[in-house]
Amino acid sequence: MDAEGIRELFADILPVRVRRMFGGHGIYDGETMFALEAGGEIWLKADAQSVQRFEAAGSAAFTYQKQGKPFAMSYWRLPDEALDDADALRDWTRLAVEAARRPAKPAAKPIRPRASTRNPAPPR
Repeated sequence: MDAEGIRELFADILPVRVRRMFGGHGIYDGETMFALEAGGEIWLKADAQSVQRFEAAGSAAFTYQKQGKPFAMSYWRLPDEALDDADALRDWTRLAVEAARRPAKPAAKPIRPRASTRNPAPPR
């Protein structure tokens, strides 16, 4: 799917900005990337609050090979029902935009060794 086709798909819902990336397209609402296009398919952002809806709809996570191993991203294939039903597309788009705007879980902070107090450095 090309950039114009992506804009047409979402035209009745929201004006999207489309940027080429990694052989596909990033799909944005303002500065928020809520979907991507890869391999001719649309993949919507999901998070802990929405992933069960994607699973229940029979969707699958976007995966790619990283160092010879499959790596899943937090984008899920647009359910087939959304391609035939404008209201369903609107609902799935809203779900993806909300997931993209929610704060991501903070990454674990690296554990840093504590400074030794046994032999403190002499004052200078």
